[in-house]
Amino acid sequence: MKIVYHKNFIKSYKKLPQNLKSKVQNTILVFSKTPKAKSLRNHVLKGKLKGKRAISVTNDYRIIFEEHDNYVVVIMLDLGTHNQVY
Repeated sequence: MKIVYHKNFIKSYKKLPQNLKSKVQNTILVFSKTPKAKSLRNHVLKGKLKGKRAISVTNDYRIIFEEHDNYVVVIMLDLGTHNQVY
């Protein structure tokens, strides 16, 4: 799997406190090995984000991404609280 980071994701990541950055890194590590791991709660989005997917970092923090070619390429689009990204 090749993971590409969109500028919005990078900008949001840089603003996080260190403890959340560590959780994001761990989530991406798990995701890169097992994209559909139950702990990630990987799911399809609807409405204005139709065609994109989300995984959970914490109960409130989400990573929004696009997957291409059955997870060969993944573009991490955004990161933030449930209210920030939806």
